[in-house]
Amino acid sequence: MNKPLVSVKNLTVTYQIGHSFVGKNTYLNAVNDASISITKGSFYGLVGESGSGKTTLGRAILKAAPISKGSVHYDDGEVSYDLSAISKIELKDYRKRAQLIFQDPYAALSPRMTVRDIIAEPLEVMGITKTREETDKRVREIAQKCRLNLEHLRRFPHAFSGGQRQRISIARALVSGPQFIVADESVAALDVSIQADVLNLLKDIQREMGLTFLFISHDLSVVAHTCDHVAVMYLGRLVETAPTSQLFNSPKHPYTKALFSAIPSLDPDHDSQAQKLEGEIPSPTDPPPGCKFHTRCPFAEGICMTEEPKLEVADGEHEVSCHRWRELFNA
Repeated sequence: MNKPLVSVKNLTVTYQIGHSFVGKNTYLNAVNDASISITKGSFYGLVGESGSGKTTLGRAILKAAPISKGSVHYDDGEVSYDLSAISKIELKDYRKRAQLIFQDPYAALSPRMTVRDIIAEPLEVMGITKTREETDKRVREIAQKCRLNLEHLRRFPHAFSGGQRQRISIARALVSGPQFIVADESVAALDVSIQADVLNLLKDIQREMGLTFLFISHDLSVVAHTCDHVAVMYLGRLVETAPTSQLFNSPKHPYTKALFSAIPSLDPDHDSQAQKLEGEIPSPTDPPPGCKFHTRCPFAEGICMTEEPKLEVADGEHEVSCHRWRELFNA
């Protein structure tokens, strides 16, 4: 259980988003020098504001976004792949082992296909099953695991609610028998009551099938309910990583503290002490020098504006990227 299934080291994903006739092209570092290790069988959370690079990191791990620098290594005990140098044949096999659950269950499903055909498509495209009977048997097994009735398989997506559509998306991701799942904001488009049902389904499936999840979210309360380990991203960089209980009990980065202070309380008598962050997130095409958070950090000093902090071990598995974390949050 302590063996990493996915190891990301110094990963950078860069896009060219503008071209100039005078030779000055515009580049965007969507992910910058990120390193994480996802243990086999774990539920790993990745949080941050919109535009922080969470989705790009998840897609790079799936080899669906370009790896500009660094490496992504996958090892499930049967195969071992370096995704920065993977061949087409190996990538085809990797697609069976690593799958994605999309954010929007309404846009992710073809309105012209029945539920049966949607779930069966990965089996047919990847050549996993050889006969229709074998395909139908596998589809029925996965549908039942995802709490879909067998009569649902004959219907089209428009006949289902958001929660049911997301269960169809989950079934499609699971039908190839993957070891690793990236769930990209997979409950963000659902009502709160349906969110809980889908999250409990994911946890049950993880335990039953021994899966490993990278759970991408901006909702810290959801992450606290589901994840074993959490990484916090800001402007393409990881600013803090720790086991969930340790991160929630003792956050050590000003950005993480600000995110936690914004979580609403269910207690009507609770005196909210939300920490207001001044200013907007800097443009990723023109990031500030030094610490990328210093333009919004109430504790920034001179060194923060000139020297970029590195992730360093604070306590055990707890890592933080801040020049002043010891004096500010180590009490």
